[in-house]
Amino acid sequence: MKWKVAVAVSLVIAIVSLVVAFLALHRGFFKRFDTPAIVMQIKPLDQLSTVRYSIQRVVGVREQKDPIGEESLLLMVQGEVVAGINLDELNQTDVTYLNANTVAIHLPEPKILEEFLDEKNTKIWDRHITWWTPWVPYDPELEHKARLSAVEEIRSVAISEGILGQARKNAEIAVRTLLSSLGLQATFTGS
Repeated sequence: MKWKVAVAVSLVIAIVSLVVAFLALHRGFFKRFDTPAIVMQIKPLDQLSTVRYSIQRVVGVREQKDPIGEESLLLMVQGEVVAGINLDELNQTDVTYLNANTVAIHLPEPKILEEFLDEKNTKIWDRHITWWTPWVPYDPELEHKARLSAVEEIRSVAISEGILGQARKNAEIAVRTLLSSLGLQATFTGS
């Protein structure tokens, strides 16, 4: 008789365990990661470069010569601007659970990660010194100044064309895809 009671109790415990396990799996209780684990999954993405703009411009620089005259330079440039989000800045307070399968994430602000000129496609279009001062030598630094000005211009053009907004959207897609592979849905807070 004791063995019948033991079998019945064991059967009830097994059924209850199976029901609890089924409910836990169905509701995602075993999928829940703690916030530091989520941050640890996202941080290795580090500086997530999410968008690259290629911009062509003509940049002009003019410099007065001493005592009279001027030198001018026209530079045709092609530059690249890369934007993204530095996910290394993400911390535990930026991730909160909304429910068992959904987290809200506050991503760091997007920023320009890199800007540079494509030297193969950058060339001097025109360079001259005023005709009445032919003895004044060309300034080797004028081209360097024009290149610096060109980098600043392609940066401002990329920002005005919305590179930072596109970087945020692309970063959200990348993080959402990563977290969905872990069985989590992501929503994003902040601007």
